[in-house]
Amino acid sequence: MDGRAVWGRVGETRVELLSGSPLEGEPGVLGTIPVAGAVWLPPVVPGVFYAVGYNYPRHIEHAGAATPERPEVGYRANNALTGHRSPIVRPAEVTGRFEAEPELVAVIGRTVRHATYDDARKAVFGWTIGNDVSARTWQHQDRTFWRSKNSDTFKPMGPWIETEVDALAQTTTLSVNDEVRATFPTGDMVFDPFDHIVEITRHITLHPGDVLWMGAESTCQIDPGDTVEVAISGIGVLSNPVHLEGNHS
Repeated sequence: MDGRAVWGRVGETRVELLSGSPLEGEPGVLGTIPVAGAVWLPPVVPGVFYAVGYNYPRHIEHAGAATPERPEVGYRANNALTGHRSPIVRPAEVTGRFEAEPELVAVIGRTVRHATYDDARKAVFGWTIGNDVSARTWQHQDRTFWRSKNSDTFKPMGPWIETEVDALAQTTTLSVNDEVRATFPTGDMVFDPFDHIVEITRHITLHPGDVLWMGAESTCQIDPGDTVEVAISGIGVLSNPVHLEGNHS
């Protein structure tokens, strides 16, 4: 709106532009624009960006990893976030596997510490979609994931936050150039989001706007020129073109 980012409430054909964050109360409506005219930014910029690693049995088996015995999380960087329809930019230096990972994302809606499982359920404001892009050669070369998972544009998130859905009863689908590469039950996790919230808040306070990416069952190769889509039924479709650094075609 007037060149600045604002929150919006998305309808079928129009977006209501809001006066503030729905995470902080009930904002007023400033006006509306057509959905087709919206520019999609990440639906929330988190205070803390939490990410779950191996959390789907098939992914764990494929990687030859040990099944986690308790919920654990890592962290990602906000600079890697980009929105629906914005390009994923593969750095010119990247060689080898460059992969997409389709993920459910929980958006925290209240301050919570020492949560019970019921508290954890109530702490989730809503759900969005993430694509955990990874440069595998860098992932194996570096002691941390600082560039393999956190380079600019490596974390598309969106298109919006869905507040009225049983996220764990949905289906996740990963497509490249309209070809389905993977589909799996979204809720087929070792530990669900609420298990993770309980564990996190034993030690760390969660705040409104924090996000928790829940891992993926499958991954697939993506290349410049591709368009990658992550769909979660009941939530939406996150779509991003893949560009080579320095080449915007």
